[in-house]
Amino acid sequence: MERVAEPIRPTVLFWSDINPYGTFRLDMDKRLDLAPMAIPAWEAAAAEAARATRSAP
Repeated sequence: MERVAEPIRPTVLFWSDINPYGTFRLDMDKRLDLAPMAIPAWEAAAAEAARATRSAP
């Protein structure tokens, strides 16, 4: 007598089981460091040049 293999049955997959972005652990007791970043010299010079051309008559 020959054994017949049972068909493979997929498990039920719910969208709540899928997390494409990974897990993010947040520590709500800590504050984010939102100190202003230093502006590069070339960007500061470009901003100054833009201000100078706007204020010129």
